[in-house]
Amino acid sequence: MGSDLSTISESRSQPQSEIDATYKSRELEGIVDLFFYRRIGFALAKFFARLNFTPTAVTLIGGLFGVVAGHLYFYQALALNLIGMLFHVAANIFDNADGQLARLTNQQSRTGRILDPVVDHIIWLSVYVNLALRLQMGGFSGAIWILALAAGVSHGLQAGAADYCRNAYLYFGKGRGDFDSVSRLQQEYRQYAWDTGAWPKLLLRLYLNAMHEQELILPGVKRLRETTESNFSGALPAWFQSRYRTLVLPTFKWWSLLMTNTRMLVLLVLFLIHQPVWYFWVELTAGNLLLVYLIFRQEKISRSLVQVLTAQKDSA
Repeated sequence: MGSDLSTISESRSQPQSEIDATYKSRELEGIVDLFFYRRIGFALAKFFARLNFTPTAVTLIGGLFGVVAGHLYFYQALALNLIGMLFHVAANIFDNADGQLARLTNQQSRTGRILDPVVDHIIWLSVYVNLALRLQMGGFSGAIWILALAAGVSHGLQAGAADYCRNAYLYFGKGRGDFDSVSRLQQEYRQYAWDTGAWPKLLLRLYLNAMHEQELILPGVKRLRETTESNFSGALPAWFQSRYRTLVLPTFKWWSLLMTNTRMLVLLVLFLIHQPVWYFWVELTAGNLLLVYLIFRQEKISRSLVQVLTAQKDSA
């Protein structure tokens, strides 16, 4: 799910079709993802496919690695922190492998789509809690928990917005899959009862909360989806997909800075210089400033496309 400090454009060379089929979209993959996580994840996906593992099982295994990594960040010893970083890398490998396994074996599901970010949030909750405990026991006041909470909320907003824009790109720019909305999810949510369908209802409740947050942060994307549904009864036309890709793809080199690989790199550097408290400040300052800039840029793109579609409809 993480992306590197930079994204790379679609290659014009002959693709490795088998592994490419397990990507969401190659041009959204970071360099580290393409040449490390995705390759190892693909090998693991083929291994788990032979063992008849489900993507959900792989997701949960990765979650265990991530929670352990967060606990190892609690200790002052640099060696344990570095071991924790290796566990975190393992968690990312499994995070890649679960989606690749789903696409390789055609097991994509709404449950997997929801569970993946839930597990990711649990991993980072472990990281934040253990870092705050470490700092408090190292002499910081109880106010460190306020700082950790603010940084954690910022992290959630940044990651949610990045994920929403990536899904929007796959829908508007590549014509892939459904683009969920609060209104659609609410209809599905009401179909389940707590006494007979507690698990899917709980997952949908979590997903609804995340989707509501994303639509509040990026209302222009929601408006663009509603406009395209009104203008185009079937698939999005090729000209619109091309225009969306041209406008939005350059922003992903910046969105990638708000994803997992960048955060792990920052953590690693701060462990090496024994200043993990700065991680919270990086989230609150640089992370949020970048988020505001990217929201402004995405909303400007969405408004311009809505205007084009509205003018086209009015002149028809």
